[in-house]
Amino acid sequence: MITIDNYLDNHYIHKSNWLRAAVLGANDGIISISSLAIGVAAASTAREPIVLATVAGLVAGALSMAAGEYVSVSSQTDIEKGDIERERKELKEMPEEELKLLSQIYERRGLKKETAMQVAIELTEADALGTHIRDELGINEISKAKPIQAALASGAAFTGGGLLPLLVILFAPVKGMEYWLYGFTIIFLIILGITAAKTGGSSPLKAMIRITIWGTIAMGLSAFAGYLFGVNL
Repeated sequence: MITIDNYLDNHYIHKSNWLRAAVLGANDGIISISSLAIGVAAASTAREPIVLATVAGLVAGALSMAAGEYVSVSSQTDIEKGDIERERKELKEMPEEELKLLSQIYERRGLKKETAMQVAIELTEADALGTHIRDELGINEISKAKPIQAALASGAAFTGGGLLPLLVILFAPVKGMEYWLYGFTIIFLIILGITAAKTGGSSPLKAMIRITIWGTIAMGLSAFAGYLFGVNL
């Protein structure tokens, strides 16, 4: 027997909120920390400045990512709450107009006019506000913004992603460090792309290519800046 829980288990959209934040955080952690380290390594002959810059970037980046994600998603939540309150007021002040609007929404989705009105009436009787929030505003439990979840996922993922290039910095030879970082970072990005694609049920190849290309561009520009403006440290 198919239930709603079983149905959702076979789809991936309910993972979109935390998965987006986690992939963004991990990708940003890997690329930004690697890019920072490559830029410093390109201008340095010692390990200590590279490690110091990387640790500082990791801490600042993780906190910034979590705070930025929280503020961003909280803004979305505020907008959703404002729309819900406006919808509550409209249902109270002009219920007939709201019923007609709901019926028109169902007509556009393919129902006959009489059927659409009947569906609108029954759903309004069952839960007027919930129905309008879902069908008029497009807000549901799956798409609803969750600031704390997004912030934790993003901050933790950034930290996890940023620790990977840090390990390379600690153990790879100082001479040619930027090349070691680039090589391992590409491997990390490929693994991230495949993992994210499999978690989200999409094409691993497309995700892998996309994440590798942009990661390469970011690291290349950072290395160029290091060579261009760096002074031996």
